[in-house]
Amino acid sequence: MQPLAKIAAVDLRGHSPLELLFLYRRQAHILLDGALSLVGAGPGHILASATDRASKRWLEKAQNPYLEEISLIAVAMRRPGAFVLNTCVEWGCTSGAWAGEDGPLLRRVLDWPFPRLGEFPVVAQFSGTRGDYYNVTWPGFSGVLQAMAPERFAAALNQAPRRKHAGGFAGAWIAGRFKTGRTLALPPTHLLRRVFETASDYHAAKEMLSLIPVAVPALFTLSGTRPGEGCVIERTEEAYAVRELSGGRVCASNQFHSPLNESELGWKARPIDSSGRFSQAMALTADGEDFAWFTPPIANVNSRLVVLANAATGMLKVLGTAGTEPVTEVFSLPA
Repeated sequence: MQPLAKIAAVDLRGHSPLELLFLYRRQAHILLDGALSLVGAGPGHILASATDRASKRWLEKAQNPYLEEISLIAVAMRRPGAFVLNTCVEWGCTSGAWAGEDGPLLRRVLDWPFPRLGEFPVVAQFSGTRGDYYNVTWPGFSGVLQAMAPERFAAALNQAPRRKHAGGFAGAWIAGRFKTGRTLALPPTHLLRRVFETASDYHAAKEMLSLIPVAVPALFTLSGTRPGEGCVIERTEEAYAVRELSGGRVCASNQFHSPLNESELGWKARPIDSSGRFSQAMALTADGEDFAWFTPPIANVNSRLVVLANAATGMLKVLGTAGTEPVTEVFSLPA
């Protein structure tokens, strides 16, 4: 049995994700190696080089506010992959907000097939114009996938379902790439970072996540600090639908549950077992601040990270996993 790794906590107030890369450069290379291994080292290098160039051109065209930072990350890595990994959204997740006695509780499971991803999460404390926030992230990544801002809000990002297309999966993927290539909007991970940097409270965050255009469809789960402050925001590039707390909970997997699901030609849920994960999440209550609820199908072969957050109390707990098995000790931020 390998000993469980410890999740590092780093105070980066006044700094950026570039400094996080300098602190954990070896781990960043291990993660990138794992990503490329999914298609083989040789083909992975060729694919990373080609997609890196395309991703960089798109960020330049969109005048992305984090382009300089990502460019410096790419220079520091000295290998292809930094640009595409900072713009891709190919993951599945389960998230939700529950009404608890001590404030709204956010639960989040990140599913991503990258090997060893669960071994190297870092809890990085950053500062924004409206206060500090704790980003559960990885070295070399510029966006925000899940974070908690004490006394403001907590939030997580899920991949949206894919558009149905007459050409099937291949047609939908190609059409999606062309559509994204024409937009100047922020990637969802960068929008969520901007929200944590600039939103003063739950309501400001909710407005930004609903109204600011995004480059690709997305699902945002948001929890605040007061009773009733919890919602899932379903997004296409410019349209949105908000599902509020109902019956003490609101949850998201990788499908739409609002009228957006009937828009265009329809939408297809992302694997693994999005419907099963959603049903299991909706059956949970806010009781407890441990990970006993992390069971199949929410826990699955692609699971890499489990997060509990309460912005009202400042609670943050993180567990890294390899599928259903823990690979880190539980990180706990004191209330």
